[in-house]
Amino acid sequence: MLTLDSAALERLTHRSTGHAIVSVTPMPGGASTRSYLRVTTGERTAIAMFVPDAAPEEITNGAPTSARWPFLEVHELLLSRGVRVPVVLGESCSEGLLLIEDLGDETLAAFLERAPERKVEVYKVAVTDLARAQNALESLPEGSVVAGRAFDEKLLRWELDHFREWGLEARDRALPAGERAELDAAFDRLAQRIAAWPQGFVHRDYQSRNLMVLDHGSTLDLVWIDFQDALLGPRVYDLVALLNDSYQSFDRAFVEARLDDYAAARGLDARGREALGREFDVVTVQRKLKDAGRFIFIDQVKKNPAFLQYFEPSLAKVRGALERLSDEPDMRLIASVVDHALG
Repeated sequence: MLTLDSAALERLTHRSTGHAIVSVTPMPGGASTRSYLRVTTGERTAIAMFVPDAAPEEITNGAPTSARWPFLEVHELLLSRGVRVPVVLGESCSEGLLLIEDLGDETLAAFLERAPERKVEVYKVAVTDLARAQNALESLPEGSVVAGRAFDEKLLRWELDHFREWGLEARDRALPAGERAELDAAFDRLAQRIAAWPQGFVHRDYQSRNLMVLDHGSTLDLVWIDFQDALLGPRVYDLVALLNDSYQSFDRAFVEARLDDYAAARGLDARGREALGREFDVVTVQRKLKDAGRFIFIDQVKKNPAFLQYFEPSLAKVRGALERLSDEPDMRLIASVVDHALG
């Protein structure tokens, strides 16, 4: 476990900007162990990202010590395909540090609080940006870190077990053996189903706290952050993260309209749009169950109760998807388990 070395930060800042640090201000963090600091020099501000739990093999991605963090590799990939990402000013991976462009404090979530009347506008940008990026990222460089990991059956299944372990058992809602076996079988089929779909680039956490808004008045630009865990997965995964965001609540008409925007940007016909909606609901079940379990895990293991407030809203999103999938026996079974979790 690395500790933040103020001298290392000073060296990195001076090397990257040519100026000494005047002040360092901690910034609010999320659910990960990464921390962020706003560094002020005499000329500018920048953001230092510190990764305390980056072991040497994680820093180098298992390659020689000259290799770079997955964050930097994905950053380079996105930049090369026309996706707006923060400018990297300097790096010192061996000391757990990056220095990146300061984009201010206005995430998409903060923008919605300031300008709720522009919700449709900003989400149209978000879904069309995603569609454009997916088109640009259809082919990946040989040996890409993104292509080397995927939402395969094993990972999808593990995430469903994460819900069972923390959303049920850790809350004293364990199922009897027979019901547990039925749920396991349904989860097996759900993971197999999603893993069998065509896969492409997935940000993995494309939501309102991981998109920075640059408001130019008549136009908006979005900047992607927190993309270091990008991998291969179904086309709807990032749409689910965005439109069934744990930190936001949208009515169904709004979600359907944004799915229409995405479908238009991807050139889908009516049949393709219908299939998209079904995939969206199926992945919502998997993703939001995982999220619900994760929020309990963060509370009980990491001793951070800040995310508990999103447990029930996440399961409410699962319920909505399950209602639309109620013609499937597995989905009806999962719906009964969700009712049990909320009961």
